[in-house]
Amino acid sequence: MAPSRKKHASSQACIIPGGFTELSLQFSSHSVAQHKLYLKEHKVRAEKSSHRPLDRTLFVLNVPPYCSEGVFRELFSQFGCVQSVELRDHPGSDRESGPALSRLFKPMKKQGFKVGYVVFQAASSISAAKSHPHNVPLVVCTEERQVKTGAQKWIQQYSSSFSQPEKLQEIVDSFMEGYDKRKEEEANRQQEAAAQQQDDEEGWVKVTRGPKGAKGRPHSEAANQRTLQKEIRKKKRKELMNFYTWQHRNTQKEHIAELRKKFEEDKNRIALLRAQRKFKPY
Repeated sequence: MAPSRKKHASSQACIIPGGFTELSLQFSSHSVAQHKLYLKEHKVRAEKSSHRPLDRTLFVLNVPPYCSEGVFRELFSQFGCVQSVELRDHPGSDRESGPALSRLFKPMKKQGFKVGYVVFQAASSISAAKSHPHNVPLVVCTEERQVKTGAQKWIQQYSSSFSQPEKLQEIVDSFMEGYDKRKEEEANRQQEAAAQQQDDEEGWVKVTRGPKGAKGRPHSEAANQRTLQKEIRKKKRKELMNFYTWQHRNTQKEHIAELRKKFEEDKNRIALLRAQRKFKPY
């Protein structure tokens, strides 16, 4: 009876400090080495999100690089119906703030071990995963589920990194159509704003009542430039040029100084040309 008790004890789940349960992975049925996953029920008080329900989410550590989200979903589907799978470089919130990334040009993903969040549709699936015997490994690569590693995986990732020209051209055309439409709407708004601001010769602006409930529009750049030019012209009309004797004298001095400056520049230019024409045998 003693050997049977020992065999029964070894088939139980292995729990390590920290509340984690050990789960074995085997890449293929012919592999000798095994990989260990460490999982526990996801319980974080600070995280209040329906994306990771606390009673149906399993937190997994030490996920190997050859396990994708699709492979992980199939592995854990034997414990119950899987709702979603998320693999990350480090534990954290499911909604982290960051710059918006393009759908086509994305940075290279980090290669290495990851952490995973497996959300089941039923809470009983977590207990089934945690009670799985640690000496019965889950096989990753089977005849039905082929998992590529090494050079084959790198070639596949390299080939999938290129965008299809037809798809890329379609996205560019769609973006440009939206951009042209926005520019046209903006030009129409500026024309409507300029039409409502009727300027007279003295620079006054006639304010008219717009549609009921419409917000006040700011002055357009074109209207501001027109007003500024009118003010400059009005100021020049009022200014008297060479009315006083000292104004006439200063104007003559500035004209003579400008002529001297041009004369010196011409002298330097001629001297430079002469120096360049000299014959220098050595």
